[in-house]
Amino acid sequence: MADTGKKMTLTGLTTLVAVNMMGSGIIMLPSSMAQLGAISLLSWGITAIGSMAIAYCFAQCGIFCPRSGGMSAYTEEAHGKSAFFLCSYLYFLSLAIGNVAIAISAVGYLTPFLPWLGTGAIPLFIGTLGLIWLTTLANFGGPKVTGHIGSITVWGVIIPVAGLSLIGWFWFDPQVFEDAWNPNGIATSDAITQSIPLTLWAFLGMESAAQNSDAVENPKRNVPLACLLGTLGAAVVYVLSTSVIMGIVPNAELANSSAPFAFVYAQMFDPLVGNIIMGLAVMACVGSLLGWQFTLAQTAKVTAEQRMFPGFFAKVTLLGAPIAGLLANALLQSGMAISTISPNASEQFGKLVSLAAVTNIIPYITALSALLVIMQKAGVTGFPHHRNVAALLVAMAYSFYALYASGTEAVFGGMLVTAVGYLMFGYIAERFLEERAARKREFGLEDQP
Repeated sequence: MADTGKKMTLTGLTTLVAVNMMGSGIIMLPSSMAQLGAISLLSWGITAIGSMAIAYCFAQCGIFCPRSGGMSAYTEEAHGKSAFFLCSYLYFLSLAIGNVAIAISAVGYLTPFLPWLGTGAIPLFIGTLGLIWLTTLANFGGPKVTGHIGSITVWGVIIPVAGLSLIGWFWFDPQVFEDAWNPNGIATSDAITQSIPLTLWAFLGMESAAQNSDAVENPKRNVPLACLLGTLGAAVVYVLSTSVIMGIVPNAELANSSAPFAFVYAQMFDPLVGNIIMGLAVMACVGSLLGWQFTLAQTAKVTAEQRMFPGFFAKVTLLGAPIAGLLANALLQSGMAISTISPNASEQFGKLVSLAAVTNIIPYITALSALLVIMQKAGVTGFPHHRNVAALLVAMAYSFYALYASGTEAVFGGMLVTAVGYLMFGYIAERFLEERAARKREFGLEDQP
């Protein structure tokens, strides 16, 4: 019998889910949302419900399909080998884009310490590039070092953001919030649609919630509950922190801030406190970027081991660091940073967030659609089946809405990279012909095309 005393409880897993999701995803959002006004806060409710449904469905996939590969493995259950590649490829790109966005966030918070970084597009690009390569080289120490650093630095964001959710209301001015509600006079539905990619960005990472099921007590009960409660907990902090900040800092100032949480703490207390928060945010961003760089390399490594990415991605050192993959990823992210050069950190951040959302939503949709097949193979019937189908419908509805809300430019970019993905798989498809033939023989389908 398994030693449940060494396994994670529901409380522990819920905390882990919330911490993993929060990370640095919230750090630039107040400034980006202020471009639309406080009316953009309405999108939090829709995103929270949709994200909880997605997280729950992924938890169910993980329980009934406990094979390695995460979303890619679930996708293959319903759509075959090419879909495994496409899901891994798009998720890989999404992580790379997200890393550039995190680096931009960190540069925004570094600017008051190094004012030169805020003087134009080139300094912003150089700062972003420097952080990408710094965190890449730091990962040469292997996963153990990366994990220890990340588990500490993430609290540099969580503590100030969660703290603002509680104490910020003592400085909240209803008039400031009212003035910030809809400064551009746009329709409510348009404001919600335009801010969906921003709020979804803060929840990206929820797909990893089910990956710890082997280390959890009673996973069939606790994993779905932790996904729902952890996502809900993060949602509450997101809603409260972004709401209160819009009632403290005038909207025009917030929209132009490159370090919104540091700015609000400076308003609430004094510049010294703001500088401390700024330092914590930089630390958290660098730690988060360090962890995501390794996750990006690991995603490429797993896909390379499936013979779908170049073999060098699978090579690791004695310390477990995929150095060749890390360097290749840094070059890719450097190219992405060049292509999105803008003198405004918030504007550049917003563009990247929309594209990252699209390249993440497509794997979400393909993986979620596999839940029906996975349940059929696992023999799930009755109320659990009906409950999961209901959650799946909500998750799918939100995913399609989020895809639409990401905008023409981001969806067009996502369509192009998806088309390139199909072309790339065409060059490697012959590697899997023997495997396909073996499956046909297994089911007596040798004579069928």
